[in-house]
Amino acid sequence: MSRASRDDEFSEFVAARQAHLRRVAYAVCGDWHRADDLLQTALTKLFVAWPRVHKDGREEAYTRQIIVRANIDESRRPWRRERSGLDGHDPAARSGLPPEERSALFDALQGLPTMQRKVIVLRHWLGLSVEETARELGIGSGTVKSHSSRGMEKLGAVLATREGIVPNWTIVPGDQPAPATLTP
Repeated sequence: MSRASRDDEFSEFVAARQAHLRRVAYAVCGDWHRADDLLQTALTKLFVAWPRVHKDGREEAYTRQIIVRANIDESRRPWRRERSGLDGHDPAARSGLPPEERSALFDALQGLPTMQRKVIVLRHWLGLSVEETARELGIGSGTVKSHSSRGMEKLGAVLATREGIVPNWTIVPGDQPAPATLTP
């Protein structure tokens, strides 16, 4: 693979998937500025590994895994615990949901424990299987099911308390939640 074709293929992938991957990063970390940082880190690492990853056809999965792991790394750094005084100045995200429902969904997602939030995003927003989610997060499939079930239950409870917002999924007792699609 020549350097020019490698650069062209990478550029095409970034142009096609950047907005989606940025939303994934936001759903994982809950802050647009951190999401931009996570995406930049992921794309930099992807570029270095591009020949190997592109040959296997796992570009997007590799990038998602970097986003999740970079978020974990960033949250462990002590300086990340500091908060700027500019909260609320992020631009609004575009989506098919009305703004009030989208805001409620993201607020509810950010209220979940970190691992439940990551599982919900990967399983129900991105539509990954239990096994794919387990592999990306480095946990067992039973743990994914547990986090998914508990997270969906908490999301349903939080969203049900909000006036006029009714979750469009059901929880099957003792089982995985019925297929749900979160469309932020």
